[in-house]
This record gives sequence, C-alpha cells and structure tokens, in this order.
Amino acid sequence: MTGSARNSAAQDQASKADVFSQLHVPGKPLVLYNVWDAGSAQTVAKVGAKAIATSSWAVAKAHGSNDGEQFPYEDAIRNLREITVAVELPVSFDLESAYGESPETVSQSISLAIGAGAIGCNFEDSVPGVGTIRETSKQAIRIRSARQAAANANLSFFINARCDLFFHGPSVPHDQALLADVIERAHAYAEAGASGLFVPGLASIDLIATLTKHSPIPVNILVDSPGKVRALADNGVARISYGAGPYVDALRALEQLAKAVFE
Repeated sequence: MTGSARNSAAQDQASKADVFSQLHVPGKPLVLYNVWDAGSAQTVAKVGAKAIATSSWAVAKAHGSNDGEQFPYEDAIRNLREITVAVELPVSFDLESAYGESPETVSQSISLAIGAGAIGCNFEDSVPGVGTIRETSKQAIRIRSARQAAANANLSFFINARCDLFFHGPSVPHDQALLADVIERAHAYAEAGASGLFVPGLASIDLIATLTKHSPIPVNILVDSPGKVRALADNGVARISYGAGPYVDALRALEQLAKAVFE
C-alpha cells in the first residue's frame, strides 16, 4: 500500500470512528445485530444497519472453537479484517478481555484490532475461563493502556467497557447494591478513557433507568428480542446489542432446513 493509500485508509477509519461515537444517543439507541464473519456482516449491512459489531462467542463457535479467548487471537484478527474489508460500515470488535493481563498486552491487542480496521471494541473486566471480576483499579489501568494505544493511532476508538457484575445469574442478587458497584466502576472506567459502559445480564428496567441517569458514559444493554428496544430507549439506553443471539437463531434455522432435506 502506498503512502497516499495508507493516509486515505486512516482517514476513512477515523471518519467511521467519529460517526460510530455519534450514534450513541441516550433515548435513540444504536442497535447492533451482532455478526460472526464477512458474510453475516454483509447480510446485516444490506438491510439498513448503521454499524457492525462482532460477538466473540459467535465468532469462536462459527470457527469450531469456544468463547473465553479459546479462539486464537491471530485468527480473530484475520476474521475481523475480512469483515472490515467486506462492509463500508463502522465495525466494532468483541475483544473479550484483550487476550492478556498486562497493560502492554492490552495495548498490543488494541493496536492489532485497529490495524485490522476496527473503530471500537468491547473490553471485559472479567477473567476468561475463571469468571472472577478484576479489581476496579486494575481494570482502569488496562483501559488507560487501551486508550493510549488508540491515541497513538490518532483514532477516537470507542472503548465499550464491559462490566460483568450482573453476568453471574441468579446466584448474585440483582439489586441496588450491585448496581451501585456498577455505577462506581462506570465513573472509574470513564475517567480511565472508556467511551461506553456495557452491562450484560442487567434486565430490570428500573435498575437500567437508574444506571443511565448516573453513568457518565453511554449505556449498552443486551437484548434477545426487538420487543424490548422501545422500553430501553425510553429509559435512556444509548446502545443495544443482540450478542450471540443472531448466530444461535441462524444455526437453528439451518438445522431445520437441513432436517427437512434429510427427512
């Protein structure tokens, strides 16, 4: 690639990053129907999506692997690059936990994602394969490293800080006390350079409404059906994700079609 071509590509990526950030409007949320490869990205793009986002679970499963950073990062980056080449829309990458603990590893992982064309990422505060949540201060250091890597690339990279405190099922009470911990993390993560807050597992509309009022950064909520979008929008959510749901639904449809053929 020539110097002028590199500059043009960098400008295009920077423009997409700016557009993506502006799409996060409380009350008028960006809806992301998550994809897993170039083909699924093109399918979602052609029906009116404003941006593309991957699901690490779906990407791993589509390639015969498992989530939790079991799918090799170099393969995840290769898949990401195929997606960014296949569509003209901004592409956010599900980075999981950055495939490493140290700030240096985080920086390298972010740089590789940017190099593959991503304009944002999901970045988890839980430890893959273990499920424990990192201390707020440790995750804040990791977020700062991610922000510095983006700054080095002169890109307004959207770091969607994923907080997994509500992602432990009914064994952990989903109450105001837990939400207070999330809000505390939201402020720490925002100060460290996070662009948004993603809280999978949080389903109570009352708690979501409280979170959107107190979070210093746009809030992202996970849904499983279009019927919930309006309620989330009415309560200040700025981003809605479908996660692994689209992949699961696609595989179920494929199974039924194949079953009909072989029967």
